[in-house]
Amino acid sequence: MTMINDYMNQLNKLDRQLNALGFCQNLVFWDAATLAPKNAVTPRGTALAEVSELYYNLFITPETDTLLNSLEASKESLTKDEQIKVDFFRELYDQTACIPVGEYAAFSKLKTESSAAWENAKASGDFSTFEPYLQQVIDFQRKYIHYRDLGGHPYNTLLNDYEKGLTVETADLFFDQLRQTIVPLLKKITEKNKQTPAFFTDATYSIDGQKAFSQLILDKMNFNLESGIIAESVHPFTLNMDPNDVRITTTYQEDYALSSIYSTIHECGHGLYEQNISEDIGFSKLATGTSMGIHESQSRIYENNVGRSLAFWQAYFEDLRQFFPEQLKEATPKACYEASNNVKASLIRIEADELTYSLHIMIRYELEKAIFEGVLEAKDLPEAWNKKYHDYLGLTPSNDAEGVLQDVHWSEGLFGYFPSYALGSAYACQFEAAMNKEFSVKEAITSDNLDQINQWLKEHIHRFGCMKTPDEIIQYATNEPFNPQYFLDYLVEKYSDLYAL
Repeated sequence: MTMINDYMNQLNKLDRQLNALGFCQNLVFWDAATLAPKNAVTPRGTALAEVSELYYNLFITPETDTLLNSLEASKESLTKDEQIKVDFFRELYDQTACIPVGEYAAFSKLKTESSAAWENAKASGDFSTFEPYLQQVIDFQRKYIHYRDLGGHPYNTLLNDYEKGLTVETADLFFDQLRQTIVPLLKKITEKNKQTPAFFTDATYSIDGQKAFSQLILDKMNFNLESGIIAESVHPFTLNMDPNDVRITTTYQEDYALSSIYSTIHECGHGLYEQNISEDIGFSKLATGTSMGIHESQSRIYENNVGRSLAFWQAYFEDLRQFFPEQLKEATPKACYEASNNVKASLIRIEADELTYSLHIMIRYELEKAIFEGVLEAKDLPEAWNKKYHDYLGLTPSNDAEGVLQDVHWSEGLFGYFPSYALGSAYACQFEAAMNKEFSVKEAITSDNLDQINQWLKEHIHRFGCMKTPDEIIQYATNEPFNPQYFLDYLVEKYSDLYAL
């Protein structure tokens, strides 16, 4: 037993060291996205490549492999939590060790350059300046798939990185179910031709007022500003350094106040997940969300199930109106509810209504699948993107900025991530249904008691970090496996009521 304890102490020390290097990498990423000067791209890329190589050489060694083998051979002597940790690091080791160290470090540098190229290309609306960087990212991901060789569809490897066990076959089935519900529902809504209040788009909302309301909402949602901060970035995101250092960003538009409201709520949902992870896990690589699907469920449940509900507007309409009395003098909570749920085909994913949002995700999923089937290259993406938007939503982007360049994900190599958004929306509805068996979610919102929701999510989801798999989290929180029917029923009920279908 003494030897086993020594082995676990060695693994725990390695965990802390790797997490410390990851902490430093995240600090650089945060700086790059918020405050770093434009000319810092090259030295930042060099620094990140060196740190990535340090990370790799610390982790991928014969000694680490032997340590994990020794622990695996003695699993019966380990606690359940220790077994989970050993399995976690074995999987992480195998995923990393198959990549040559030079390529691992070079990819880190490439992502830095690619992200900067994307930001410049988006500002100019010119995809051609970003294309060569994106092609290099795609080429690396193809090699990565080859190195790991999980079998089956090549895209499965990337899907599994963000949602354990997700495959093209299961994703295709899931999106087919969504399509069968959303497309006819959208057709009925479009035929209604209902006019929705336009005060969020027909007036100017000061950035200062939007910032003040964002701060108020963070307070209502119990985001701990002593363990987190909010800043601005081109594309909103959340960065978890540690449960005591969680950073979120949002974006503000004077001509569309709902953008900042829902970006802030969405990212705060992510942030609460990270802040509520149990201290028992410690300074560890396991002290983060278990998957991107579960992570997105936490942002989506607050953004949509809470933030786009009538109860939300009944509770917080007057708070918003105190910052914008003139713009909202004719508005009511119900009118705000209708405006925030206006169904309309649009080009920008993060500003899409809740119903058509999944169509935006399907487009990205199908494009990514085609890329890793070898059907599409980077140069083909603007045309393919525009065609799918025309086919799915009846719209064609007028420039690349509102088309293929709108998302940061591909510049950072995050292929396989997008399906997590749709899965997260479905998970969120199943979690809300489970929550409603214990208390009324609607009453919690209308009574300005969002902490009741937060505490349920903490108890059933947040505190476990990576100590439970997505399937285990869903089973534990809802007493049943994943069931997308909750999401489909939610959409039909909500929008049938909103549009009197």
